Amino acid sequence: MIAVGCDHAGYELKQEVISHLTEKGYEIMDLGCNGESCDYPIIAKAVAENILNKKCDKGILICGTGIGMSIAANKIHGIRAALCSDYFSAKYTRLHNDANVMCIGARTIGVGLALELADVFLETEFEGGRHQRRLDLIHEIENNN
Repeated sequence: MIAVGCDHAGYELKQEVISHLTEKGYEIMDLGCNGESCDYPIIAKAVAENILNKKCDKGILICGTGIGMSIAANKIHGIRAALCSDYFSAKYTRLHNDANVMCIGARTIGVGLALELADVFLETEFEGGRHQRRLDLIHEIENNN
């Protein structure tokens, strides 16, 4: 299950992403918004909580730039949210960082690129190895602050 959420700036792109992923066979948990003005930290928290309680495997958050969503999501212990605007970043945030949330900006990338990023983010597995040691260091920082 993939958790997907947006603020009002990301609503149209969220609909495109959900349609695309549903066609590819993914189960989607749509956590809002529904086009109305909303506060993105509330949506980021809802997506994060559904990942942490294991109701969803990964999440995609969309706002105007993706920046606000990534800041908010990364405040939640156990979430590794990455702002992605290109193929390489979306691939390597999974491959090397084991990110569990991808954030994208509806005002900064087009629909075609957003769908490509969603695909590569969801299809790329964590490489482990030396990268696990670095994730362990990130967890240590997170647990001590």
